[in-house]
Amino acid sequence: MSAQYLNDRDIEFLLYEFLDTEALLERPRYQEHSREVFNATLETAKAIAEKYFANHYAKGDAQEPTFDGENVTLIPETADAWHAFADAGFLSAHYDFEDGGMQLPEVLLRIAMAYINAANVGTAAYPFLTLGAANLVHSFATEELRKRYLPPMMDGRYAGTMALTEPDQGSALGDIRTTATPAGDGSYRIHGQKMFISGGDQPFTENIVHMVLARIKGAPAGVKGISLFLVPKVIPSEGEQPAVRNDVKLAGLLHKMGYRNTTSTVLSFGEEEGAVGYLVGEPHKGLSYMFQMMNEARIGVGTGAAVIGYRGYRHALQYARERPQGRLPSNRDPQSKQLPIIEHADVRRMLLAQKSYVEGGFALCLYGSTLFEDAHSATSDTERQKAAELLELLTPIVKSWPSKYCLKANDLAIQVLGGSGYIREYPLEQLYRDNRLNPIHEGTEGIQALDLLGRKVPANQMAGYKSLTEEIHNTLQECAGNSTLEPLAWALGDALNQMHGVTEVLLGYIAEDADRGLANATLYLDVVGRVVVSWIWLRQALIAAVKLSQEAALVQEDRDFYRGKLQAARYYIEWELPEIQPQIELLQCGNSVAFEMQRDWF
Repeated sequence: MSAQYLNDRDIEFLLYEFLDTEALLERPRYQEHSREVFNATLETAKAIAEKYFANHYAKGDAQEPTFDGENVTLIPETADAWHAFADAGFLSAHYDFEDGGMQLPEVLLRIAMAYINAANVGTAAYPFLTLGAANLVHSFATEELRKRYLPPMMDGRYAGTMALTEPDQGSALGDIRTTATPAGDGSYRIHGQKMFISGGDQPFTENIVHMVLARIKGAPAGVKGISLFLVPKVIPSEGEQPAVRNDVKLAGLLHKMGYRNTTSTVLSFGEEEGAVGYLVGEPHKGLSYMFQMMNEARIGVGTGAAVIGYRGYRHALQYARERPQGRLPSNRDPQSKQLPIIEHADVRRMLLAQKSYVEGGFALCLYGSTLFEDAHSATSDTERQKAAELLELLTPIVKSWPSKYCLKANDLAIQVLGGSGYIREYPLEQLYRDNRLNPIHEGTEGIQALDLLGRKVPANQMAGYKSLTEEIHNTLQECAGNSTLEPLAWALGDALNQMHGVTEVLLGYIAEDADRGLANATLYLDVVGRVVVSWIWLRQALIAAVKLSQEAALVQEDRDFYRGKLQAARYYIEWELPEIQPQIELLQCGNSVAFEMQRDWF
C-alpha cells in the first residue's frame, strides 16, 4: 500500500520489535506458522485493501446507499470488496484449522483489518461487524445454531450485525423495550425497533445475521433481564422447507457525516407475526455475552480511529515535503527560492504532534490485541489471567484515546494543507468526517470514562490497575542509566505517582457520593490515557535507543526511523504528558462547577 495510508516500516517495528510477535510461534497453536507466513498474510491484506477498498473511498462517500422502500442500493465496488476479503479467508482466519480457519493470531488479524480500515473504513465496517457477530455465535450459540449459521458467515455468504440501540435508548441498555416471546418450538418471536444498526441491510450477501438484545416477557428489570437472540434476515431452507423472509424490515436509512458507504439503518422486528429469533446462551445473560462483541468492537474502533488518523498524517507529511511556500524568518531575500513547508518550524510541530498521536495510538491498539491473544493462548493460567485483567482495564482507553487524539491528528493534517485541506479534491476532509464518528461509536467518551473509573479500576481489588503499574515500573527500570531516556522516565514516573494519588482520592469520593465522585470521570480518563500512551512511547523509545547505540550497523533509513521514534517520544512526554497537572488539580479538589450547574441555568 502506498505511503499515504500506513507506514510498513512502522508495522514491522511494532510487530517484531515492540510486540515480539514472532515469539507466538513457540506456542502450540502457531507452531505451523512462520514469520514468512505472517508477512505474506499482511501482504495479501494490503493488496486487497489497495485494489478493492481504496478504489472507491471517495465514490462511496459521494454516492451513499439509497433505499427505495423495497431495496437498498450500494455502489457495486462494495460487493467486490466484500467478496475479495471473504475469498481471501479473512472472515475465518482466526479460527482453528479444524473449523476452517487459518489459526491466525489476533494481532495479525487486526493489522490486516487496519490496512482495510485505512483504505476505506465505510466499506470495512461490513467485515468488521461480521467478524464480531460470528465470534458471538461461535462462543455462545448452540451446536445446532453454530452448524447452521457459522459456516456461511465464515465464507462470506452471510453478514452479521449487532442490534443494541433503540430509538429511545442509546447506551442505557437496561431500559431496552424489544421483547421476545417463546413460540413453543424452541424459537422466539421478537418485537421492537433498533436504530443506528450499521450494515443492517445490504444487497451483496444471501443473508444477514442480526445479534439482537431483547427482553423475554417476565424477565427481571434492568440489565439482569436482557437476553441475546440470533435473528436472521432470511430463515434458511431446511429439508423441503424453502428459505423465507423473516419479519425483519428496513424502516429507513440514516445519513451520517462519515462512514457513508456503511448502511446505517432503522430496523423493525415483528411488524406482522413477529421476527423468528433463537436464544443464544442462557436467558437473561445476553448483555454479558454481547460484551464480548462490544469489547472486540471497542478495540476495533480504537484501531480504526488510529489508522484513519495515520492516513491523514501520511498525506500531510507528503504534502509538506512537496509544497513550496515562503522562506525562513531569517531570510529576507524575496527572490530566493521558496522552501517546502516542512522546513517551517510550526509545520514540523503539527506533523510531530500527529506522529505522536497516530503512531502512539496504533501501538496502543496493537498492544491491546496482544493482550487479547495472551488471554486466550498464553501458556500458563497466570499469564492468561493477568493479560485478561490488564485488557479489561485498558479497553476503555484503547477505545477512547485514539478516537479523541487521532481525530485531532486529522484536524492538524487539514491545517497543514491549509485551504487544500478542506476541499474534496483532497481526502483529508473525508478522513476527518469519518473519524469524527469514532468518539461516539461503541460508547461515548463519557461512557468509557464511567466504565474505567467506576468499574475497571476498582475491579478485583484493583488487579488490572496493579498490573498496569507493574508493567510501567518495569519499563522505567529498563531506562535506568540511559542518559537519553532517563529524563523521559523521570517525567513518566512522576506522572504515575500523581495518577496514583488522584485515583485514591477519587475512589474515596465515589465511596461517599457516587454521582459527585464520578462527575469528572472523563477528565480522569484523559489523565490515565496520557500516562498509558507516554508509557507506550517510552517503550518504543527504549527499543530505538538500543538500536541507535549500534548506529554504525544501521542503514541511513533505519537511523532516521529510530531517531524519529525517539523524537516523537520526547514530544509526547515533554509536551503532552504535562497537561495532566491542571487536570489532576481539578480532580484532587473535587471541582464541582460542571456537576452543580443546573439545567435551567443554560
